[in-house]
Amino acid sequence: MQNTQSKIASQDWESITESMHENGFAIIPKVLNDEQCANLKFDYDNPNLYRKTVVMERYRFGLGEYKYFNYPLPSLIQDLRSSIYPKLAPIANSWMKALNINTVFPNKHEELLKQCHDNNQLKATVLILKYGKSGFNTLHQDLYGDVFFPIQIVLFLNEPDEDFTGGEFVLTQQTPRAQSKAIVLKPKKGDILVFTTNFRPVKGTKGYYRVNMKHGVSEVHSGERYTLGIIFHDALN
Repeated sequence: MQNTQSKIASQDWESITESMHENGFAIIPKVLNDEQCANLKFDYDNPNLYRKTVVMERYRFGLGEYKYFNYPLPSLIQDLRSSIYPKLAPIANSWMKALNINTVFPNKHEELLKQCHDNNQLKATVLILKYGKSGFNTLHQDLYGDVFFPIQIVLFLNEPDEDFTGGEFVLTQQTPRAQSKAIVLKPKKGDILVFTTNFRPVKGTKGYYRVNMKHGVSEVHSGERYTLGIIFHDALN
């Protein structure tokens, strides 16, 4: 069986990069197997893995619950985070260049984390989310501090229309001086969704302009929906 790092390396990154430039998101199918998905869901109830639990209703974030992992991260998550980041850094850097933003992201993930730590962003941001019937997540962006990476990923741990119904992943794109565009996605169990954290460049008649994006989850109608979110920067708190 391929290990996680070789699975990531063997993906068609040219096609993924093209999709990120064109749409602001890309789906990488079947990265996790059933056993890996089951283990991540099983570990949801292991308190030793997590630093913080957030009941979303309490903060008007939606209806559901999520938990932030503690360092050190489980090896599967650590391997994914460190092996995918170098594939995404060139995309992020091309976006910064297109928008004339004076930011260059390092090629290695540990170098990005050093920038975070130098800015007192020390807390892990990887999180696992659980929704039951009627659960949802309001539109938001995951920034956590002044140092942030503009792309993140979500791993889908259940099969839609089998383990749960509803609960689609929603992206909104706010084009300047125009109505917002909604993008509704339904990745399958084991898939990874790569998407922009807060904005991306879009080419217009006078060059590139910035469009802001948010993400959320539509209402779950039945069953339980689990996802794992990997954000590449660390948090202040």
